Amino acid sequence: MEIIYLFFIFIAIELFETNWQKSDNLYGLLENNFLAFKKSIFLYFILHLSFFYSIFLSITLNNFGFWMSSIIVLKFLDISLKLSIMKKMLNGFSLEQIIPFNANISPILRYLNVLIYPISFLFATAL
Repeated sequence: MEIIYLFFIFIAIELFETNWQKSDNLYGLLENNFLAFKKSIFLYFILHLSFFYSIFLSITLNNFGFWMSSIIVLKFLDISLKLSIMKKMLNGFSLEQIIPFNANISPILRYLNVLIYPISFLFATAL
């Protein structure tokens, strides 16, 4: 039963994270990230609650298997890539110079993380 509560908390955190980054296109998503990054790098990290929650779950449940480690690695790579882009933007590069295409983000794609990561957590705890 505890796993179900942790699962729903994971969904809530993913919804929070998706909604503060919400945009119709890739440039908008990165600009929302950049606004938080410019205010404070600590704020930027705090807004990525799902990364810290994943680490917390791994340690608390003593689960370092493939699924749980995959969640942490993917979240780490996501934050690292965004930080690399933020650093370039801080150095004066425009988004068009860093990423030459502006992909549209459909509502399904926007909320895909709300399904993928919590379901992967269920796999991590059930298998």
